[in-house]
Amino acid sequence: FRALKHSPTLFKPSLYNNLFFQSRFAFASYEDFLTKLRNIGISAHIDSGKTTFTERVLYYGGRIKDIHEVKGTDKVGATMDFMELEREKGITIQSAATHLTWKDFHVNVIDTPGHVDFTIEVERALRVLDGAVLIICGASGIQPQTLTVDKQMKRYNVPRVIFINKMDRMGANPQAAIAQARDRLKLNCAAVQVPIGREETFKGVADIIKMKAYYFEGEKGEKIIEEEIPAYLQEEAKARRTELIEKLADIDPEIEDLFLSESQIDVDTIKRAIRRQVLANKFIPVFMGSAYKNKGVQLALDGICDYLPAPNERQNQAFEQVEGTEKEVILEPSMKKPFVGLAFKLEENKFGQLTYIRVYQGKLKRGDYIYNMSSKKRQKISRMVKMHANQMEEIQEVGPGDIFAIFGVECSSGDTFTEGDMNTFITLSSMFVPEPVMQLKIKPTKKEYNTKFQKALQKFQREDPTFQVAVEKESEEIIVSGMGELHLQIYAERMKREFGVEVEVGQPTVNYRECITQRTDFDYLHKKQSGGAGQYARVMGYVEPVTPDLSNFANEFRNEVVGTSIPHEYITAVEKAFYDQVVKGPLTGYPVVNFRYVLQDGVTHVVDSSANAFAIATRYSFKQAFKNAMSVILEPIMNVEVTVPNDAFNAAMSGLAKRKGVINHSETRGDLFIIQATVPLSQMFGYATEIRGYTSGQGEFSMEYKCHEAVPPNETDEIILKFKKKRAKEAEEDA
Repeated sequence: FRALKHSPTLFKPSLYNNLFFQSRFAFASYEDFLTKLRNIGISAHIDSGKTTFTERVLYYGGRIKDIHEVKGTDKVGATMDFMELEREKGITIQSAATHLTWKDFHVNVIDTPGHVDFTIEVERALRVLDGAVLIICGASGIQPQTLTVDKQMKRYNVPRVIFINKMDRMGANPQAAIAQARDRLKLNCAAVQVPIGREETFKGVADIIKMKAYYFEGEKGEKIIEEEIPAYLQEEAKARRTELIEKLADIDPEIEDLFLSESQIDVDTIKRAIRRQVLANKFIPVFMGSAYKNKGVQLALDGICDYLPAPNERQNQAFEQVEGTEKEVILEPSMKKPFVGLAFKLEENKFGQLTYIRVYQGKLKRGDYIYNMSSKKRQKISRMVKMHANQMEEIQEVGPGDIFAIFGVECSSGDTFTEGDMNTFITLSSMFVPEPVMQLKIKPTKKEYNTKFQKALQKFQREDPTFQVAVEKESEEIIVSGMGELHLQIYAERMKREFGVEVEVGQPTVNYRECITQRTDFDYLHKKQSGGAGQYARVMGYVEPVTPDLSNFANEFRNEVVGTSIPHEYITAVEKAFYDQVVKGPLTGYPVVNFRYVLQDGVTHVVDSSANAFAIATRYSFKQAFKNAMSVILEPIMNVEVTVPNDAFNAAMSGLAKRKGVINHSETRGDLFIIQATVPLSQMFGYATEIRGYTSGQGEFSMEYKCHEAVPPNETDEIILKFKKKRAKEAEEDA
C-alpha cells in the first residue's frame, strides 16, 4: 500500500481511497482506528500560505502526484482551489475537504479561506473539526484575520498547533511572531523548533526536543536529512529548549517536578506533556518553515499527528429530547451507538445538492435511513462519497469521526441527522453566523434572465448563511447583503459564470443599525369612534436599551401586565406589532437593535377594542418612545491593517486620518511600515485604488469587522437626509 501510494505511474485516487478504507479494518477494533484519525482545519490570514501548505501536505502524504501553485501559473493551480474564480484571483473562496495518510495516521483536512469576507467557511469548518493548524506569516506576524480565526478557534475550543510560514521571506522573524501570539492573542505557546538561517539563507529547522537538525533536499523537499545542530546554533537551541520546558513546567505537574529537581527530561516525556496540554487547550507548540520552498511541512505533519486530538479524545455535547424536556448528553464515538451527524456545509453541483456531514456517533451504510431533526423527515441514503477537493470517491460505510458527503437529501446547514428508526432525538448545537455588514441592489440585465437569477439566489443562500436576500417593499428591488465588497462581487461574478446571468450591481451601502440610548416611558391611546364599529386601544409601559454591547444585537418584548386589563390575544398582537416595527427603523429604514419594549398596562373598550387596534397603538407608541429615548444610528467599524513601504508611511497615515480612522498601533518591519487602525466601513470604499496609487502597487491592506458604534451627530443628519431623499424619489417614480 505504501509503495503504491508513492508510485506516480500506478497511483489512482479511487484505488487509494478504497485501499485505505479496507486497511482501516485491519485494526483490532474501530476504537484503535480512531486513535490514528485526525480531523484538522488549516486557517490563517489571507496570503499566509494556507493553500500552499495544504498542497505540500497532500504531496508528501501521497495524495497528489505533483505540486501546483496557488495562482495557477502552470495552468493547473493548487488542488484545493478548484473554482475557476479562485485560480484567477489567487485566493481561496470556499473551504475544501480532502483526506490523506501520513505514516500510520489518516488525516481529514479542510482548507479554509483567509479573507474576512468568507469567514463563514472558517466558522463551519472549525465547528466540526477536532484540531487546527494556525498559520502565521513569519514576516507579517499577527494580522487582522488572524485575530478573527483565533476567536473562532476559541469559540469551539479547538486545540491547535502553530506553523510560522514564509521563513524565507525578507523580514521573517519567528520569535517576533511568537511574542505577538502571546501578547495579542493571549496564547500560551512556545517554539519546538528554531530556524537554520533566515530569509534567503533559510536551510532547514532544528528540533529542540530531539536536539537534531533537519534539512529538506530533493526537487520538492521530499528527502529529509537529519544531522547534528550546527555549532553556531547550539546555544540558541538550548536556550529555546529551556524556555519550552519552563512553559510546560508552569502547567504540567510531571514536568514541574522534573524541572524543580533538575532531572534530565527525555524526549518522550516532553512530547507526552505537550500532547496532554494541547488536548487540555493550555499550550500550543510552534513549528516553522517555508511551504513554498518545501521546507518544514513534513515535521509539522508529524506534530499534527503527535499532538492534536483523535475524535475519541474530544468531548462532544448535544441535547436529547426526552418526554418534552431537553437534557445535555455527551456523544460517544462508538459504532454500537445510534447514528448522530451534523450537516455543516452545502454545495450545489450538476448532480444536485451535496451535503457535507461530520459523524459524531454510530455508523451509517449506503441504503440506510436517517432522520432530520429540523425538518422531521426520514430519508434514505442512496449515495455516499469522500471528497478530495472537487473529486468524489464512492464509499459504502462511515463511522464516528468520519467526514463525508451525501446526495439527494434536503436539509439546511446546521441540521442534525440521527438514526433512521426515529428513536433517537438528539440535536447538536449549530455554528455561529456573523451579521452581514454590507448590502447592494442587484438585478438581471434582461427579463428573460429572471428564472435563472432567482435560482442562483436560492442556491447561494442555501450554501452561505451570510449571503442574505431581501426585497424592498416600496421599490420591489432585490437587496443582497454580505460580509464585504469582495463577497458580493464574487457572487455577482458566479451568477454570470455558473448561470449565464448578466447582472447590474448598485453601489454598495453600509448596513447601519438604529438603537436607543436611554429608558423612556410611553402611554399611547388609539381611539377612532365615529359611529358603528370603532377602534380603541391604550398601551402603557417603557422602552430601554437591552445591552450596552453594540456588537451583540438583540430585541426583546416583555409582558409585565398584571391581571386582565389587556386580554391575552391582544398582548399577542402587541408583541407581533413590536417585532414588525424593529425590522425598519423610523430614522433610516435600517433595522432597530438592542431595544426592549415592556408592556405594563393598558385599557380596552368592551365593543371597540380588537387585536388590530392594539397593533396600531403599539406601532405609534413605538415611534413615540423611539423619538424620546435619544435614538442613534450605528455603523460598522472595521479593524484595518495597512502594509506599505517605509517611504510611503506619511501618505498611509494621512490617508487613514482623512477616512476618520483611529491609529491603534504602528511599527516597522524591515522595509515595511505596518499600521493597525479602526475605521468606519463607510469610509473604506475605494481605498484599494488609493493605496495602490501612492505605493505604485506595493501597498496592501486587510480588514475585519469589529463592532457597530454610534455615528457622530453631524453625520447622522446627513444619513437621515439621504434616506428621506431616497424615499421621496421612490414615491415620485411610483406616482
